[in-house]
Amino acid sequence: MNEIKLRRLESLAQRELSLWLLNKAKADELKEISVTAIKITNDLSYMTIYYVVYNKDKQDLLATILENRKGEIRTYLASKIGARKMPELIFKYDTSIDYGNHIDDLLKKINE
Repeated sequence: MNEIKLRRLESLAQRELSLWLLNKAKADELKEISVTAIKITNDLSYMTIYYVVYNKDKQDLLATILENRKGEIRTYLASKIGARKMPELIFKYDTSIDYGNHIDDLLKKINE
């Protein structure tokens, strides 16, 4: 698939999923998730959704809820982005923010 179209599709999917999590998710726990990025393979077979959790104590619970509601999320995204072939969803916790916070803490210690 064309690289520009693929990036546009990723952006649209991220926006729609973020709106769904904010407004339409029935489980209140899902409102504590923020989607940081979405990557789709060139053949449209897999969509990897990177997310962060506001409350670290609920990280495992929220990962389980996402996996259990994968079919519902996939159906919703397919209807919103108008995809004939909807990729299989893969949820991954985004560790880049935690890593950035760790580096920031190290820099603060060096400056002291």
